[in-house]
This record gives sequence, structure tokens and C-alpha cells, in this order.
Amino acid sequence: MINCTFENGNKANLRHVTVGALVLNSNNEILLVKRAAGIVGANKFTIPGGFLDRKENTAEGALRELKEETGYSGKAEALFQVNDNPHRPKEDRQNVDFIYLIRLGSKEANETPETQSIGWFSKDNLPIEDEFAFDHRNIVLRYFEYLKKPFQLPIIGPV
Repeated sequence: MINCTFENGNKANLRHVTVGALVLNSNNEILLVKRAAGIVGANKFTIPGGFLDRKENTAEGALRELKEETGYSGKAEALFQVNDNPHRPKEDRQNVDFIYLIRLGSKEANETPETQSIGWFSKDNLPIEDEFAFDHRNIVLRYFEYLKKPFQLPIIGPV
């Protein structure tokens, strides 16, 4: 939660806005990052993503996080999911999450200290649930379902 003080002096706890990038390569493998030690979700796999900055919209935030965590550029093609579940599993904060389908661009830089490693995974070689942070394995599995049999986007709510 974010602790805020408003102009009139009232205080409130507000939800964070987070963004994520679902990136597929030409072999139908999904890009995952393994989070570095010392951050929330340490040593676990996630899709690239993080907190939205004040100066950007959600698609811009997803692309910035993709580049920061993996070094890849990309293009946001569609909003895949808005997850506003206040009880997301394996979370220490209450987030509203915007997940985008991203067309992969070029590798332009190296990943940051937030990322221990990056890798490409098929549906058949995904890490197990215990190796994922947050609810990201469920999001990835739903994406693979979408690739097999497309359904209307965006998904609103938890997977």
C-alpha cells in the first residue's frame, strides 16, 4: 500500500499500479526473469514487470520494465489482463496489475541488478509453481491457453 497525504490533510492507503510484459519468441517460448536477491520475490521467476512510474502510461511502463530487466525493446500490441484482485497470492502489497502482450524487439542492453537471469521457456518446460513469484505462473499458463485458442481480451480480474 502507498501512504498518501492529500492537499486537505486527509491520509489514505492506496493500491500500487504494476505492469508486466508477456513476450513470446518465434519458437513460442515465453520470456521470464529470475529476480535478484534482496527484492520482493527474490530468486523466483516472473514475467518482466514492476511499478508504474508517475510520468508514464501503463504500456510505456511495461516496455520500460522489459528493457530494464532484460535489455530487450518491444512494442505493446494489446492489453492482455487487468488484475485488480486485492488478495493476489504471494504478494506483500495490494496491486492493480496491467499485463501487455509485447512484440519482441532487439536486445539493446544488459539486464539490471534487479534480475538474476533471464530465459525463454516453452509451456512444457515452465518452472514449477513454487519457483514463481506472485501469480505469474497462472498468467503465463493463461497466455498459452490464449495462443492455442484465442479469447476476448483484455481479461478483467484474476486468472
